[in-house]
Amino acid sequence: MSEYAPPSIHRKLDVHAWWFTALLIAVNIGLFVWQILTGTDASSPGTQDAIRWGADYAPLTYLAEPIRVFSSMFFHFGLIHLMLNMWALYIFGSVAEQMLGRAYFVGLYLCAGLMGSLLSGYMSIQDTYTLIEGGVANPELFPRVSAGASGAVMGLGGALTIISILPILPRQRFILDKKTLLMVMGINLFMGFMIAGINNAAHIGGMIMGAVLAALWYAGQRLHKPAIINFIALLAAFAACYFMYQYNLKLLEPIQPLWEEVLEMMRKQLNI
Repeated sequence: MSEYAPPSIHRKLDVHAWWFTALLIAVNIGLFVWQILTGTDASSPGTQDAIRWGADYAPLTYLAEPIRVFSSMFFHFGLIHLMLNMWALYIFGSVAEQMLGRAYFVGLYLCAGLMGSLLSGYMSIQDTYTLIEGGVANPELFPRVSAGASGAVMGLGGALTIISILPILPRQRFILDKKTLLMVMGINLFMGFMIAGINNAAHIGGMIMGAVLAALWYAGQRLHKPAIINFIALLAAFAACYFMYQYNLKLLEPIQPLWEEVLEMMRKQLNI
């Protein structure tokens, strides 16, 4: 078996080579177990529980608690949602962490997750504008609660897909299956468009961020300047997340009174 071949299913797990991915999986599972032990429904958590555990509700996120663009990456709507995301995180993360290097992997994962949440927030603002223009004033139709690691996971998938398309590097750690990756990413996006309830904006935001950071990582390898280019790429990625958040705040200004009203109504209904 060549060092540069894909990992064999008969090999040991070699968790030491991708321990941060394992840690992310453990944290997500641990938080889910904690939520269940404190009364959260394991199959279909309620809105109150989701909010209490850090899910992203755009009016609350942008008017009071911006930390939710991060914390929402660690809450899942039930066991199936968690299992699907953790399986994908294992598949993509165990390879991406070894290929990209741990520090770059961590930065990419975080930036992809954040950009997924931010693009979701952008779409929530645009949806509110659309409802207002259509004369709809039902608060129940305004921004919905969203959460999950899928934006970050799609970022990893997007990163590996970009690398699989580009010419193989002289010392590339793994040979990636381009057809499989393209098919998996395409199916995920298609399901997001076709199935109600899937936050496809988060998927797309994470995937784009992951793809861009992977392309920059690849350029660093080609130019034999990985350290400096990786540093600049991650700095630019975090800056992009910051400016995207500020842009969303600017877009929010005309509808802020309405969102404040919706947020106050939600707080009364959920007693939070």
